[in-house]
Amino acid sequence: MRGIRGEVAGKVQGVFFRKNTKAQADMLGLTGWVRNTKVGTVAFLIVGEDSALAAMQRWLHRGPRLARVDKVDFETCQVEDLTGFRIDY
Repeated sequence: MRGIRGEVAGKVQGVFFRKNTKAQADMLGLTGWVRNTKVGTVAFLIVGEDSALAAMQRWLHRGPRLARVDKVDFETCQVEDLTGFRIDY
């Protein structure tokens, strides 16, 4: 299955970015994970159908209302099917 992995930089911690990413992924039927990094970014691995991944990529460039997204880095990857979408701590 196709997936995307990467990081989002900007004001993305302390603004419910992970919670909103999970909600968006659940709504789009995507699986994977999202987590904060030690350098202040949010990292992710998201797996699903191409159209849902494209919608998620667009959303990640905007983020939730309280966030400010400065940069999003993506790379496409092939991964095995995952179950559910989780927030890693």
